[in-house]
Amino acid sequence: MTSKLDAEERKALLGALEDSGWRAAEEGDAMVKRLIFKDFSAAWGFMSRAALCAETMNHHPDWRNVYNKLEITLSTHDCGGVSVLDIELARALDALAEGVAEVDRDIGRPLMRLADQVED
Repeated sequence: MTSKLDAEERKALLGALEDSGWRAAEEGDAMVKRLIFKDFSAAWGFMSRAALCAETMNHHPDWRNVYNKLEITLSTHDCGGVSVLDIELARALDALAEGVAEVDRDIGRPLMRLADQVED
């Protein structure tokens, strides 16, 4: 079973993800990112590629798509919070989105706030 990141791991790993647009979800121990695409077709194409990536990793995001906007939430349900699987999937999704989507940074809370909310 995967375990939640501890405080030191969070401090070491979350900074770069915050720079790429990941934020702390409003509720719970989760990361969120909103991407804006040219149109619905571009958003759907990204979701198809992301689904294949997630399936390969056996770690699946929660997401919501409305026309050209996609909101992705990452949290590992087995451990009840952010794990290394979320970090790895976030990095993979960032690579897929590079050059095809714009990041909406006006959501959530600063990601580094998750470094302060570790619970066992």
